[in-house]
Amino acid sequence: MQEKNPRGKLNPPVFYTATALVSIIVFFSSFFPKRAEEFFNGLQATIVTNGSWFYVLTVGIILITVVYLGLSRYGEIKLGPDHSTPDYSYITWFAMLFSAGMGIGLMFFGVAEPVMHFMNPPLGDAETVSAAREAMKLTFFHWGLHAWAIYAIVALILAFFSYRHGLPLTLRSALYPMIGDKIYGPIGHAVDIFAVIGTVFGVATSLGYGVMQVNSGLNYLFEIPVGITTQVLLIVGVTLLAVISVTTGLDKGIRRLSELNMGLAVLLLLIILIVGPTVYLLQAFVQNTGAYVSDLVSITFNLFAYEKTDWQGGWTILYWGWWMSWAPFVGLFIARVSRGRTIREFAMGVLFIPSGFTLLWMTVFGNSAIDLIINQGQTALAEAVSNDVAISLFAFLENFPFATALSFIGTLMVIVFFVTSSDSGSMVVDMLCSNGNDNTPVWQRIFWASVEGIVAAVLLVAGGLGALQTMTIASALPFAVVLLVATYGLLKALKVDIVKRDSLLLNVSPVVIGHSDNATWENRLASILDYPNKKNVNNFIDSVVKSAMRRVVQQLKEHNVDANIEEIQNGRVIFTIEFEDNFDFHYEVRRFSYDRPDHVTEDDDDGADEQYYRAEVHLREGGQDYDIMGWPEEAVINDIVEHYQKHLHFLHSLR
Repeated sequence: MQEKNPRGKLNPPVFYTATALVSIIVFFSSFFPKRAEEFFNGLQATIVTNGSWFYVLTVGIILITVVYLGLSRYGEIKLGPDHSTPDYSYITWFAMLFSAGMGIGLMFFGVAEPVMHFMNPPLGDAETVSAAREAMKLTFFHWGLHAWAIYAIVALILAFFSYRHGLPLTLRSALYPMIGDKIYGPIGHAVDIFAVIGTVFGVATSLGYGVMQVNSGLNYLFEIPVGITTQVLLIVGVTLLAVISVTTGLDKGIRRLSELNMGLAVLLLLIILIVGPTVYLLQAFVQNTGAYVSDLVSITFNLFAYEKTDWQGGWTILYWGWWMSWAPFVGLFIARVSRGRTIREFAMGVLFIPSGFTLLWMTVFGNSAIDLIINQGQTALAEAVSNDVAISLFAFLENFPFATALSFIGTLMVIVFFVTSSDSGSMVVDMLCSNGNDNTPVWQRIFWASVEGIVAAVLLVAGGLGALQTMTIASALPFAVVLLVATYGLLKALKVDIVKRDSLLLNVSPVVIGHSDNATWENRLASILDYPNKKNVNNFIDSVVKSAMRRVVQQLKEHNVDANIEEIQNGRVIFTIEFEDNFDFHYEVRRFSYDRPDHVTEDDDDGADEQYYRAEVHLREGGQDYDIMGWPEEAVINDIVEHYQKHLHFLHSLR
């Protein structure tokens, strides 16, 4: 599964087609907002009425699959070569997951959704203890494992095929198990165009609605008027900040903003937890979690088939559609920051860490709000939520000490969340338009960050945001079908990978060192204790390794097997044998440098710094973490033959 198409800076079919389609859709939604909203609302209503069972079944299958992959032996496989290591620490990784995944949603719905379920439950009486308990369970359901499982499966598919098999880090790679190299043609372009449009409009609609909350916060803090003009200016400001962030790259702008976001979120959470009903909230968190876990299966597949209520269509199905419509964007971003982690580490991390924090957040804010209404008589909070969801957070914070300071922190968090959503969305769209390459010209990243802001501002003024949000959610239906097929392809590819790993563990005949003068155990021990310099390792690769490979090539030719030797600069030589279905045999020796251990006192021969070098073996799956420096030529030959035998056993096991 090696990439056939070179990674250029720009993929014209995707870039220009997506730009044109975005312009057409914005034009239609801006000049005919009512007609567009009627059309997309009708489409969404049809999907909810006839396809809700499919959405529920799809999300259930996805959650089961992610948990299975994390717990099964597939969890040992790395998202990258065997020798790869994670690019980011756990804290930075979790911060970026949280900010890109749903950070802004927590600010918008952390208070509002539990209160709305409490006041209008799907079944039973409203504003009762039973309604409060059910409200938190439903909120957990919508914001918990299911949402993160959707993100996780998309990210897992993209990261596995890109980092382990060299395919582009774009959505088209998810189709490789089904259509092979056709992903580089029109079908692949169409898939990436779909992802670009979904991401642009998803970020733009969130930006448009989000500035309403920012506007409410600024109105509360500084009496800045609420209106279209203010909101458009806010979009311009957020877009400018996003442009600055996205031009500095992932490791600076987005990373630092994500860490800032996480810090502010933890700070606000702890303040509410401490000044609020602390013991009650901790009790509620434990009980909410228990109720959620105990009812997880039944609530997952509950379609209210017997109750005949339209509640689910207005909540659960819309949430599942929204998460799936965002999955290409968030999934690709998560894949980008997860290289080098094992599937088990990835699945458990993406599923449980952000979900755990999300559920704690919903408990602290949701249960505190319900407690204010049901036990402290703060009916004004319930009325505020009913009248305008955007001001629910600030109406809630008015009931705590230092309300102005808390509202300032909340407003700052909303702004930073929107900047991170915009700049990470811009980076993803740029990658989709650049064959998965994230090292692109600055103008491309500025272009997409600006497009998202312009689309949001135009639709906010014209009144077309509702239509675009509905269209984005409706697009989740075809994507759900693609996602199920891609998940099946991932399972097939993982099975092949496991078979290959098992073949590498096959017991074969011991390596025969031979009877040359340098094959004695004394020489072998001396080689182990040696810390060679770069020159010695280069000479070893140029003489012994290449000679061994040439002898194997010559022997294979006598058996009508074609093998190739490729020499690469920087101390690399590759031995390959091509097979059908892209399962080529690959044996490579690379020079790697390491710091000398402290106990080594010998001076380096060439006066280099405190480093020594190894000649390490790499297979297609990655580095095997052993050194052949100093081996006799016969031993190197036997190592090549041994791995070749394991590869043939792997191919035999696939039959």
